Amino acid sequence: MADVDYSLHRKVQEVSGLVVRLSEQVGAVGGQVAAVDANQQRTRTELQELRDEFRAFVQQAQLTANVQRAETRVGVIQDQVDHEFGHHKVVRRTAVGMLQAFDVGLVSEETVRAVSEQLMIQTPRYWLAPALVALAAWSADDPGLCGRAVEEAFRRSSHRTSLFFALVLRRQNRRDESVRWLRHYLLAQDPAHLGREFAVILESISQGAFGPAGRELLRTTLDGWRETMLNDDAAQRAQITRWRAELDSLRPAAPQGEYPVLAQVSPQGPQLAGVLSSARVQRVAHDKYRALLEREFTTSDRIEDAVDDILDRLVSEYDNEELPLRRDLAFNHAVIDHGGDLTAAKGAVDTDSAAYEETLDYLTVQTTAALSPEAIGTSVATQRLAVAACREWFRHAHQQFSADYRGAVPQDVQARFGGAYPIAGRTFQLPPWTGSYTQPLPGLEQQLAAHWDTHARSFLASFAYPLARKVTPLALVLLGILVIGFGISAGVTLTVMAITAAVWGLVINQGLSAARKVENAAKTLLDQSRRDALHQLRAGSAELTDWYESYRAADAVEPRLRELIDSLGAALDGASPFDGRTVRKEGSNA
Repeated sequence: MADVDYSLHRKVQEVSGLVVRLSEQVGAVGGQVAAVDANQQRTRTELQELRDEFRAFVQQAQLTANVQRAETRVGVIQDQVDHEFGHHKVVRRTAVGMLQAFDVGLVSEETVRAVSEQLMIQTPRYWLAPALVALAAWSADDPGLCGRAVEEAFRRSSHRTSLFFALVLRRQNRRDESVRWLRHYLLAQDPAHLGREFAVILESISQGAFGPAGRELLRTTLDGWRETMLNDDAAQRAQITRWRAELDSLRPAAPQGEYPVLAQVSPQGPQLAGVLSSARVQRVAHDKYRALLEREFTTSDRIEDAVDDILDRLVSEYDNEELPLRRDLAFNHAVIDHGGDLTAAKGAVDTDSAAYEETLDYLTVQTTAALSPEAIGTSVATQRLAVAACREWFRHAHQQFSADYRGAVPQDVQARFGGAYPIAGRTFQLPPWTGSYTQPLPGLEQQLAAHWDTHARSFLASFAYPLARKVTPLALVLLGILVIGFGISAGVTLTVMAITAAVWGLVINQGLSAARKVENAAKTLLDQSRRDALHQLRAGSAELTDWYESYRAADAVEPRLRELIDSLGAALDGASPFDGRTVRKEGSNA
């Protein structure tokens, strides 16, 4: 009997040892699972960061490659332009130089004639070469050669030739002849299809280059064109669209991290940023065009110099054959200027696309002179007059622009919370919650807190130790020991039952203690996440208040810009700097 008791007692001890080791192994496995889960979460985060960095690297590499290709392309195109049209530059440089040589009388007629004839041979098909031959023949009093040269120049480019000789004759104070050439030029024009050289007419108006008679002719002709073109609704809409694009292009980028919490928690964050950026266009546009109206520009004391400048613009304008290369060159320059961003470069080039068209309607010429004067070679004075002439389109575009961003102000700005949170080796999935900032903030905080508490409570319950599930096997084991051992020895049976209960209780207590630690840690993390969410909710409300203040301040500039646009008409009332002037003669102070 003693041997049986001893053997049974030894087996119970072995079972108890196995239970303890099993408990330790279960605890170790649980710790390893938690560590694996943490490592997996860390790896996932690192992979996300690595993916973002790789995407940024690929994007930057693409931008750099775009810039490098554009730089190479610019060199290739420039070489092609120089090779195919470089000889035109020589003729252009010679034109005004020849007129100035006539003024001072430092170059012989033979030299002038030889140079013009040489350029005529070297630049076939170019209109300016025979025009220079005509000037040389005129200087040498050779009417036969002069007439033939004029006819050849007129055949190659009737528009530029007419305008060239109108300016040359005005420069020589041959007013009647100058106005005849100017009238000839204007009568040949179709206001719906004007050549690129027409920008020189706008420049001549701003400089008063043609005197009173020419000014009256231009006023009558252009007023008639404008009245005709304004009957075309499509043409007017096109100009309003261009002015709207001008306002859109002035939209400043939002400062980095200006309203970070709103951008993170509010679905309307991007919309708010876009509206504020649009409202800030009011000040940018006001300052730009106020500076244009107030800008001082100096004019030459002599009308000859002013006409020379206009002639420079006329003869320097590249011909239609160069336009495809010039468009390509402009695009590649834009790619370089925008750091390789092809979309932004295309948008910039599209804004100035009218400057690279062979023909433009009169309204588009005015708009281009106002918005992209450098693209068609006009001065600040001309730009100011063009902006004033375009004030109606500017006004309509400004009204549309202001109405659009004001209408885009969201009436209901919301805060949204939800998503996955790694908690104690598990993932807590907070269901989406949306609240409106139109409600009082305390009520929103209570709703969000209740949402967190409801779902956090059920999540924390999953960490509770399954005491009933652990105690049930113990009761069954003890019952089995009692049934098997009670007939052998009641004392030994009770002893074995006590030992088993004590060991099993120790294991259960260890599991319960470990579960409570994990549960407490999870509760701490959940409480912190809950406090962070409430803090973000309050911070978003504060940022929304700041946003409304910034928006109201930006939008308050709108009346000032509207008044500025209305005042543009006064810019058309100012006299041109050379109204009624005559060309100065030697020994005269006129």
